[in-house]
Amino acid sequence: MAKLLLDGTGLTVEALAAAARGTGGVALAESGLAKMRETRALIDHAIENRIPVYGVTTGLGARSTEALDAETLAGFSLQTIRGRAHAVGEPMPRDTVRALMLARLNTLLTGYSGARPEVAEYLAKVLDANLVPVAGGLGSIGGGDLVLNATVALALIGEGKMTNADGQEGPSADMLRAAGIEPLQLAPRDGLALANHTGFSAGEGALALDGALTGFAAAQAAACLTMEGFRANLTPLDPRALAAKPLPGQSIAAEGLRALLDGSALWHPGAARRLQDPLSIRNTVQIHGGTAAALANARPVVECELNGASDNPIAIAETGEVISCGAYHSTELGLALESVSRAWQHLAMGQIARIARMMDPDFTALPLFLARPDSGSNAFAPVLKVAEDLAAEITRAATPQPVWPSINANGVEDSLTSAPTAARALTRINDLGRRLTAIELMVAAQAVDLRGVTAELGPPMARLHQALRAIAPQIDSDRPLTNDMESLAKLIAEGGLTPPA
Repeated sequence: MAKLLLDGTGLTVEALAAAARGTGGVALAESGLAKMRETRALIDHAIENRIPVYGVTTGLGARSTEALDAETLAGFSLQTIRGRAHAVGEPMPRDTVRALMLARLNTLLTGYSGARPEVAEYLAKVLDANLVPVAGGLGSIGGGDLVLNATVALALIGEGKMTNADGQEGPSADMLRAAGIEPLQLAPRDGLALANHTGFSAGEGALALDGALTGFAAAQAAACLTMEGFRANLTPLDPRALAAKPLPGQSIAAEGLRALLDGSALWHPGAARRLQDPLSIRNTVQIHGGTAAALANARPVVECELNGASDNPIAIAETGEVISCGAYHSTELGLALESVSRAWQHLAMGQIARIARMMDPDFTALPLFLARPDSGSNAFAPVLKVAEDLAAEITRAATPQPVWPSINANGVEDSLTSAPTAARALTRINDLGRRLTAIELMVAAQAVDLRGVTAELGPPMARLHQALRAIAPQIDSDRPLTNDMESLAKLIAEGGLTPPA
């Protein structure tokens, strides 16, 4: 597997997600390491000349006004990690920790942190060995991810726990040495550089956004298959109708829907059964347009976090200064992720409505609950309960994230963002949404089969229908559907149910 080249710029959501979920390593661009060497010299100069620099020659938080003496300075990086490695809860998944490390590694290569190049090289070495620190997932409020990052860093210095490439867990010092790696030795500034950044929020946010992008593509396809089974009127997708109010998200969704319906007989005059379909079908482009807009708006924010400095202080090579700043405060990131979650609630309610309409013979002229005639089956009727439970959980996860004046650091750190909570919420919504989309796909495929219109599908929908039927056969009589739904949800997560347009 080719290594991911990192240089502090250009890291995309998809590239980070692929690297985090894979087992491959990374390569570091010399340009990024050169920037780190240049700004590290500024930190060394500040130490030698006792220039006040937050977290380097002074204390942290409420103690930032206190200068550090020579004895304290020597062990301050180690103390910084040990004194903040307090994460609790279930351990973060391996891909989340890898995403955190990848995000931090890339932002180190911007040079702004003032950390030694050896820190970046060490992170790369650990990633190459597929060693993953064990850290709980709770403890960050979004003013930097200090506690979560420090718990990960504790493993890097040989005092925490790690899992190896085989998934075995053990003391990090043992795991590192088994891979031929000694625990990281910290110098001044290195401890804070490993702890105070937005690596968790950025990494988990990127994974969540990547999952939402994949899930949206599948939801678009499911809506199109519903249109096929319903024999929907496609005039709401007409570019002339959409041009009357050219909303950007609506335009993105419409382009995707038209491509997925390419070659469908529904485009032929007189193919639609109704002049005006239910809103959940007629307004699919507007409902999905909200999600498309939220996804499009979130990408540049997330990728800015992946490629920008989230340090305090920052070292500026061009001017030779080390200045305090607020780059760790992730307000825009939290709001961007939250907007995707809120938009997904609208999308999910559209799915619930379409699923219900497809089971109602008054709307479809198909059998009740899409049961085979004379089968005695209730077909999808009980699945409505599953669908509504999924929708309820999506609604709960999409609730706006709380913010308040923080009580931290004796009043010095009196603001938070809840960006980590927003990232976790979107991750949860992705998981739920894939299952809801799986249900719509199964319902739509059954409608297509009962109506006998498989020959009228265009190539994208025909391929989707065939892929569905390889996993979830038609319902001819009652049977458990759990495996079908879970298998389809898994395939959606892997991007395997998005037919090429």
